[in-house]
Amino acid sequence: MTPRSFLLTPELADYVRASTEAPDEVIADLIAETAAMAERGEAPGTMQIAAEQGALMQLLTTALGARTAIEIGTFTGFSALCIARGLPADGSLLCLDISEEWTAVGRRYWERAGVADRIELRLGPALETLRSLPAVETYDLAFVDADKTGYAAYVEELHPRLNPNGVVLLDNTLRDGRVLDPQDESDRALAELNAALAADPRWETALLPLADGLTLLRKR
Repeated sequence: MTPRSFLLTPELADYVRASTEAPDEVIADLIAETAAMAERGEAPGTMQIAAEQGALMQLLTTALGARTAIEIGTFTGFSALCIARGLPADGSLLCLDISEEWTAVGRRYWERAGVADRIELRLGPALETLRSLPAVETYDLAFVDADKTGYAAYVEELHPRLNPNGVVLLDNTLRDGRVLDPQDESDRALAELNAALAADPRWETALLPLADGLTLLRKR
């Protein structure tokens, strides 16, 4: 099972999925393999984005006309697959992650989906890699789904590298509702970042109650 919003009953979650474009065989197989890894204790199931979120990300990528994208936190490659599918044939997605094991799963599915030529994967600490990139406007779209305490730094480093009107998507910004009563360092980091972004004049900000919270930022 893919993660569902904590705000929805199981019945409503099923209805949301049934009312969204259904995953094709490639996505369904990737979701199933990731779920099986979680069941065996080989990967945390909570790191898999919801199927409906993947559908939205592919739709947004296409609707925005994005040609260049960057992702921080790739896991088994589902979000990257969705973004890459939304890019034009000559588009590019740079993925930053630290796990050879988990991203190797994604590589297989990117090949199977015919989008591997649009994706570059760089392994290593994401913030270091991000800071090594030229601080010039390059990307139309960014997706962040990595260590929550690092989000503020990722957003800061993405800003100069994002094209005007570029969009950043931040995952897990509701933390299962714990942003109202933070329980740990990650909860506190997201609660503080949510408040800071809403007041930051550099960004147009909308936090959507999709899955575990998805924040959209548009560079003004």
